[in-house]
Amino acid sequence: MTGSDRSAALEHFTLHAKDHLQDLMDLVRIPSISFPGFDAAPVRTCADSVAALLRKQGFNDVQLLKTGSGYPSAFGQWLEAPGRPTVLLYAHYDVQPAGREELWHSRPFEPTVREGRLFGRGAADDKGGAMMHIAAFSSWLRGAGRLPVNVRILIEGEEEVGSSNLEKLLTSHHKLIAADMVVIADSENFDTGVPSLTASLRGIVTVTVEVRSLSSSVHSGTWGGPLPDPVLALARILATLVDDQGVPAVPGMLDTVRALSPRDRKHLDSLPFHEDAYRKQSKLLDGVSITGGPGTVYEKMWRRPSVAVNAIEASSRKQAANIINDVAWARIGVRIVPDMDPHRTLELLTDHLRERAPWGTQVTVTPESPSRWWRTDTDGPVFEAGLKALEKGYGRKPAIIGAGGSIPFVRTITETLGGVPALLFGVGDPYAAAHSENESLVIADWESACRSMVHLFAELGSMK
Repeated sequence: MTGSDRSAALEHFTLHAKDHLQDLMDLVRIPSISFPGFDAAPVRTCADSVAALLRKQGFNDVQLLKTGSGYPSAFGQWLEAPGRPTVLLYAHYDVQPAGREELWHSRPFEPTVREGRLFGRGAADDKGGAMMHIAAFSSWLRGAGRLPVNVRILIEGEEEVGSSNLEKLLTSHHKLIAADMVVIADSENFDTGVPSLTASLRGIVTVTVEVRSLSSSVHSGTWGGPLPDPVLALARILATLVDDQGVPAVPGMLDTVRALSPRDRKHLDSLPFHEDAYRKQSKLLDGVSITGGPGTVYEKMWRRPSVAVNAIEASSRKQAANIINDVAWARIGVRIVPDMDPHRTLELLTDHLRERAPWGTQVTVTPESPSRWWRTDTDGPVFEAGLKALEKGYGRKPAIIGAGGSIPFVRTITETLGGVPALLFGVGDPYAAAHSENESLVIADWESACRSMVHLFAELGSMK
């Protein structure tokens, strides 16, 4: 494979970038919401549309793979580069619900371009990532006539609802999915115009806790005083989860947190931090402190555990009355990092919640399925190829970052494929508003990401 082949692929992308953007917009128009309670027909329509797109762009053996009762994944491959490595490309076509449609500035499933951004549900998460893969493949095949690597692609339909069938699908089709490495398009850049490789993800341990003191609610005037309020009891319990600086305070929870290596520290310290920009990106109100103890915000978001109360309920605003509620409820999520064990963390959290119950109130803790953290080695030829490709695609050096969120399927894919190396990057940015109203991507950054993928195929194909 020559440099002229790479140039031909890049030129083809430049000539057809608008066509690929149009394909992305067509996908965004399909409300492929995978959540229970939403119409299943558009999800299946989107799966068919992705499969048709793979066929149109030259993938072979295109089919819809399915296990159980879930939505299918679109699969295709091109294995005409003998002796070269095989790359598995992953993205997903299912999307989050639109949310509060009155807050959208344009209709969520009508793609709209404003000020250089493409707005629409799924534009950044993750139909833009799927189209990044497809556009790069097409550019090589149509522009150079061949690829420098073998390619398999899997576009999943259940990522937004936990990828519950993915492991079974990968296992049952292990020969079809086998690859030497995986490129996962489902993350964000450090900032607009700043290419980024994600090297770590936090896991999550989630529970609901119910605190009860009465068999039914009672009048707060008649009975207030001698009766313990379960809402106050829950508040007292929740307050013990962190210290005054917002650092997790559950005994034993921090014991196994892996210390940063000098290389990790160097990567984190090299990232710029501007508090005004951080406050804008995070929507932190004026006068509200940044918490989590000493250290950079990046260390606290990516390499330290955190506790969040996701929801709390006792009566409601509309039904508020002068009562002592019978029960109070909350959902708690703990983000975990290397080398925290999710099951041990769950045990510590559950014991802590039960042991801190005041006044003999009854506490019931119900766990959800935990997910593990993920971390990749930033050494090695695959990661170096990724860094080179991003630099060439964007025209500037990439950042090596972590992500505070959890993407359970990353570990599922890499382990099911036998521990293959993984590159994780995407087309979003801190202003993309994925999962929120007015989701968008920067079109120029999406084009740079597509060019980076074109370069990545060449870099991986030339590895020794």
